[in-house]
Amino acid sequence: MARIYTITLPVRGDGKGDNVFAHAAALARRFGAHVQVLHCRPTPEDLMPYGVVVPNFMRRQIEDAAKKASEVEEDKLREEFRELSVKLGLTEQDPDPGTATTGFVEYTGKQVDAVRHYGRLADLVCVPSPDRKRNLGENTLKSALYSTGRPVLICPQRDSIPDDLGSHVAIGWNGSLEATRAVAMAIPLIEAASKVTILTTGKEVHAATAEELVAYLALRGVSATVSRFERRGNIGRSLLELCKSEGADILVMGAYHESYERETIFGGNTQVVVDEATIPVVLVH
Repeated sequence: MARIYTITLPVRGDGKGDNVFAHAAALARRFGAHVQVLHCRPTPEDLMPYGVVVPNFMRRQIEDAAKKASEVEEDKLREEFRELSVKLGLTEQDPDPGTATTGFVEYTGKQVDAVRHYGRLADLVCVPSPDRKRNLGENTLKSALYSTGRPVLICPQRDSIPDDLGSHVAIGWNGSLEATRAVAMAIPLIEAASKVTILTTGKEVHAATAEELVAYLALRGVSATVSRFERRGNIGRSLLELCKSEGADILVMGAYHESYERETIFGGNTQVVVDEATIPVVLVH
């Protein structure tokens, strides 16, 4: 059976880290995986006003103030991280396959660059649901999706995370390349699930059908069922409604560029799923 060994989790002082950490920890306990908590501090250049010549004395003042602020935030996040690690049942140490562990990594630079750097060698990248009203999280999600080549778990804000997170996995299937890659990269979650449901409109054009996906998964020891729905309105919203009625606790699906969405059976569903999902969603591009 395939396994998850490493989970990368970028954090910043925006109040969303605890929730995402709880999602990652639930999966780490199930798989005996290592959670890499990644915090970024900006470089001095990132803090300078764009297009403005800053005198040397002022530059030093800005750099000193930024360094102190970063150190205070880092110390605060580290302390919160340690307290939460104990609460979530993770041991702070180097990775030990089969044991739920965690570690705190400090990166100097932009968060999108840190996600690209560390995410490429992670089995799963966990990010919070973006807050478009506050303009938070969208760039991190895009970096995770389009620059790591790894599956991305989008974690909605929730009061509690079940210990058996991932016990019922739903797969949004339309036979596309993105959906195919999503299944391939989410195999550890799919194989570990107690129940797998394939959600489809049944209108795959020149592509593998949901029934063929059932047969493929059966070869891996996975017993999956098919749930069909009519293509009415926004397909993304239909997927979320079907996840709720089926009782799925994780949705696996492909992610599409806006220009490509018009050409797929799912239409413009990706943004709706990102905005409205109340369960974790694994997106793969």
